[in-house]
Amino acid sequence: MEIENIIVKITQEIMQRLENNKVNSNISLKYPGQDVASAIEHSIMQPDIKEVQVIDACKEAIEYRFANVCVLPYFVSLASELLRGSGILVCTVVAFPHGAIPTETKVFEARDAMDRGAQELDVGVNISAIKSGKLEEASKDLEKIISISRGRARIKAIYEQGLYNAEEKIEVLNIIRESGADFIKIQNFLTGGKAIPEDVSFVRSIVGKSMGIKIDGGVSDAETLRGLLVAGANRVGCSKSVKIVRGY
Repeated sequence: MEIENIIVKITQEIMQRLENNKVNSNISLKYPGQDVASAIEHSIMQPDIKEVQVIDACKEAIEYRFANVCVLPYFVSLASELLRGSGILVCTVVAFPHGAIPTETKVFEARDAMDRGAQELDVGVNISAIKSGKLEEASKDLEKIISISRGRARIKAIYEQGLYNAEEKIEVLNIIRESGADFIKIQNFLTGGKAIPEDVSFVRSIVGKSMGIKIDGGVSDAETLRGLLVAGANRVGCSKSVKIVRGY
């Protein structure tokens, strides 16, 4: 089936699922968006982020019970200390955002992050290798990171969807599916795209039900986030997490 036909079919299915599976978020909840808090990855990845903002974000994550706090590698130790014993995980990035660094360097980044307390790693798949047709190289690169992380951290392999053509999308998704990664992260960081249910449903149709799916891209309200979850996402990366939960 042509990829365009797949997307049309998935769009029709997801609209029907959204209609049949509406989530009531206002029953016995302190905040209007509290029902989705546990799916939120509280992201503070701006390049000009300050230490005080990391401290505040960790307090917010504990209060609202987000899944994790996503911080720059520089702040992993701080976040780990602040969140110790809370049940909120520490997430950081490896080879972000392009993935185009030597495997040895990527391995060092991953190990260092885990040593500092990171429990989840968003790992950049080597976009340049994919674009150069070196699929096996990109695959082995990702598998190496996964092999050193077992028992220490969950791996979310980054799928920067806006940079791939239709054929490359299928190739990258299959590489990630076969790698043993815990999650695939549908990322819109480099293109500025928005997180939409159709993208989640498309990825789910390729990788199956066993992998976790995270998506990011300008989510700022609970209704949009619920739609992504209905489409098949397990996590949503957000910088407006508190606004989403509180409803304003």
